[in-house]
Amino acid sequence: MATNPASEHLLSVLRETIVALVRRDGPDLSARQLGVFLTVYLTEGPHTVRGLAHTLNVSKPAITRALDRLGELDLARRKVDPQDRRSVIVQQTLKGAAFLRELRKIMNEANGTGRSAGMRRAG
Repeated sequence: MATNPASEHLLSVLRETIVALVRRDGPDLSARQLGVFLTVYLTEGPHTVRGLAHTLNVSKPAITRALDRLGELDLARRKVDPQDRRSVIVQQTLKGAAFLRELRKIMNEANGTGRSAGMRRAG
């Protein structure tokens, strides 16, 4: 089966990023928690539990569990929607913004490493 160089590069960046996250001194996030985190930080809000569940195609309890962990780590916070008290708005935090900056830095480094490795293999 032929491999797509772009896909191979993306997989390399993903692997390098995950390895760097595992090695760093910080909290471990599951794939679901990271998916919720990235959705909150990289897509336009406001974000609600219901909206996140719909966007990620998972149950509301699954989103709630992910948000419980993100809240424990101060990477996201929940607030009752003042316009609809039955709804909960998910907000970004300063610590979450710092984590996103760190994640971007790690990915940029992994992207450079992945590109160099890919060029060495191709050359």
